[in-house]
Amino acid sequence: MKEQIGIDSLTGLIAFARAGSLGSYTAAARALSVSPSSISKNIQRLERQLGVVLFTRTTRSIALTPEGRDLHERVLRLLRDAEEIEQAAKRARAQPGGTVRIAASLPVGLHLLAPLLPLYRQRHPDVKIDLRLGDEHVNVIDEGVDIALRIGDLADSSLLSRKLSPYQLCCYASPDYLKRCGEPRHPDELVDHETVNLLYKSTGQLFRWPFTLGSREIEIQPSSAIVTDASEAVIVTIAAGAGIGMAASFMAASWVERGALLPVLTDFATQRQNLTVLWPESRRANPAVRAFLDMLFERL
Repeated sequence: MKEQIGIDSLTGLIAFARAGSLGSYTAAARALSVSPSSISKNIQRLERQLGVVLFTRTTRSIALTPEGRDLHERVLRLLRDAEEIEQAAKRARAQPGGTVRIAASLPVGLHLLAPLLPLYRQRHPDVKIDLRLGDEHVNVIDEGVDIALRIGDLADSSLLSRKLSPYQLCCYASPDYLKRCGEPRHPDELVDHETVNLLYKSTGQLFRWPFTLGSREIEIQPSSAIVTDASEAVIVTIAAGAGIGMAASFMAASWVERGALLPVLTDFATQRQNLTVLWPESRRANPAVRAFLDMLFERL
């Protein structure tokens, strides 16, 4: 097995390259901010390691030997390559590139993340996005995820985290349904309406609808004729006129904007601030990850 080059050899190569280019130990020492004796000692050590004489020396000058001239050109190429590696590393630290892997639930991914991806790609065209959507929480570290967005209370974690802007839980219905069946003015009137509810896959429990009444919050579990285990299906079903449903405001926003849904019982809507972005400590300095986080904090 070949012996690896040591730090002393690298120091000697740098001293040799500079002295050979400048023709003087003193000039090399001045350029490297060290003493002339340090330059001399490093070059002598390098000569012993290589088994060749690199300079012919007089009391006033030095000159490269034939072997020294040959090695000098090679060492200069080596140091230029090293400088290019350093510059490439600096560019990599400053310029976003590579792939950013992001994990989120389907509603968060569809309504909050997906609309931001074109903007991110316009800003950073050298970055690719791997967006993974699902209801199960991924193990960020084990699965190599750079950024995760989660809704709900989080267990203690070694991940870095930051809460995003609050959103509302509100009831919605289609204009057609409200025209046919009227609009409830109080949560108690939901018993007289058709409702669509969400069934949690993880627990098998129905979603209990929260409402704010004055300074307190209550929960109602409507008797719904239509139940689905996908929040997206709730939105689509109520937009089709099936009744009243409850959803996060960020999920219903685009439907409200185009007039397919109207908010209902807005005076009783509840606010939540449990949308959290998480990322590993090891990814904090990555330019592409940092740029995506900056965009999230800017937009959300």
